[in-house]
Amino acid sequence: MTTEFASPPVVNPFPVQNLSRIVFRNAENTPDAVAVLRLVGTEWTEINCADYLEQVKAVAKGFIARGVTPGDRVVIMSHTRYEWSLIAWALWSAGAVTVPIYETSSSDQCDWILTDSGATLAVVEDAEIRATLTGDTEWKGDILTIEDDLIAELGAAGADISDARLEEASLTAGLDDLCSLIYTSGTTGRPKGCEILHGGFGGVVAAVDERLQEAFVPNSRTLIFLPLAHVLARILEVACFYKGVAVAHEPDTTKVVERLGEIHPTFLVSVPRVLEKVYNSAAAKAENAGGAKAKIFKAATQTAIDYSKATEGAGKAPLGLSLKHKVFSALVYSKLHDALGGECDRVISGGGPLGERLGHFFRGAGFDLLEGYGLTESSGVLTVNPINNARIGSVGTPIPGVTIRIAEDGEVLAKAETLFHGYWQNPSANADAWTDDWYHTGDIGELDDEGYLTITGRKKDLIVTAGGKNVSPSQLEDLLSADPLISQAVVVGDNRSFIAALVTIDQETFPSWRDKYGKTGEVSDLLQDGDLVAAVQDAVDRANRSVSRAESIRKFTILADEFSVEGGELTPTLKLKRNVVHDRFSGDIEELYAT
Repeated sequence: MTTEFASPPVVNPFPVQNLSRIVFRNAENTPDAVAVLRLVGTEWTEINCADYLEQVKAVAKGFIARGVTPGDRVVIMSHTRYEWSLIAWALWSAGAVTVPIYETSSSDQCDWILTDSGATLAVVEDAEIRATLTGDTEWKGDILTIEDDLIAELGAAGADISDARLEEASLTAGLDDLCSLIYTSGTTGRPKGCEILHGGFGGVVAAVDERLQEAFVPNSRTLIFLPLAHVLARILEVACFYKGVAVAHEPDTTKVVERLGEIHPTFLVSVPRVLEKVYNSAAAKAENAGGAKAKIFKAATQTAIDYSKATEGAGKAPLGLSLKHKVFSALVYSKLHDALGGECDRVISGGGPLGERLGHFFRGAGFDLLEGYGLTESSGVLTVNPINNARIGSVGTPIPGVTIRIAEDGEVLAKAETLFHGYWQNPSANADAWTDDWYHTGDIGELDDEGYLTITGRKKDLIVTAGGKNVSPSQLEDLLSADPLISQAVVVGDNRSFIAALVTIDQETFPSWRDKYGKTGEVSDLLQDGDLVAAVQDAVDRANRSVSRAESIRKFTILADEFSVEGGELTPTLKLKRNVVHDRFSGDIEELYAT
């Protein structure tokens, strides 16, 4: 183990003056290459780089005509869609600063971001989101609505703006200037506005290009289904435009598998929860089929995990395991590849911790599974696993130009020129977050001698039992949520005599379990059902095998409903708001410790 690891700076720095110039450069260098795939009705339409630039310019001129000037902050509040992306590139081309708001945000959160950012204009998706944005605010700026034919309206409004005036606006910003105010998702307290610079995003995409050259190659394709208000989706899109990767957008996560079959992506970037859903859905189908299919899937899962472990690094699987793996590749893994569009051989996971078992499964099933790590404050990425040399369970090594240090208390510190400029108008938060050039991530981790970082938990999430044992809840929670029947788990026990857990049941896999056991009713009707309790206990017992007795879960309770973004327990990128769960289910927690 080591306490500090640095990767050398990028060999080829970000080559253009600001982010907007990527679109201009692409149109000049590769005018006929596909930039975007747009769903029109039921058909996907290819838009090349030259045509896309003309659309960006038309919208940018419309914003200029409406009074947007370089440096103005403009809010975007919409589901992920073609127009979100087009508007963002147009605003950058007009010299403006984008201020994304999650479409799931409350009126109170919208009011805070509108007023704190000093936004001069807002773009919303539809009347419903407009009502949310204006529901609890005295902000008086103009609001434009995408579904009111906004793109055509802006095009008409900007018809008299010259190319020279647009060019002047698009060249206003340099790499040290603000490109976006991205507000943290607010797992605790008020969201803080992170000042992201053009050179922050630019430096990250140049570094990621150097690290992941085989993923971001021209003529490849991907589907963006994460919220574009989140830094992971934004840096993904910038990287794709930078490298000539065609992008498609899908706002509805229930349609992702359908869309994958239509556009056949060559790689995907996802958050762990989506990968869990893919696995759990496949496992539930096999379990529901019963008999030989259920046994085959279980054996295939274990074989994939064993094969991944055996072949990690330069390892080689034993002959017997290799033969089993070959058989299951034809019987099981090929169907998983088909479900992801048939051409996807690489999955990059970020935005939260991916369980080690799930990581081994996907890699053993034939995907180059690369977990990475970053924050809004790091312009999206700090570390990522190398191509074809990932260490499952780690989040990889620092990308070029990043140094990672482990503090004495285990906290992960980061130093890089691509870090954010600071928290917008928040000097106290800045003072807490920085020690000289080192940013305090708030995560706890370990570095091995080759620079691979493993995140073991959040500093503020550490549980200290009444007996003085420090417990990081994430490991147990990941193991529990890997069970197809379990959706989420929250481990509790701070200042208590033992560790316990709140568990929710996966609504997609529950019906097949219910039918198999001849039950009726919903989860809320079966909270005390012996078979359901026993199934969760089996998952708890498996998770407990990975920890000491002092860290093991002694009691649990099953909750009636899953945690959700709408319910307020999850962020828009499906991270747990632990403080909300603790407050909302305080009665259930107290009952666990009542006797």
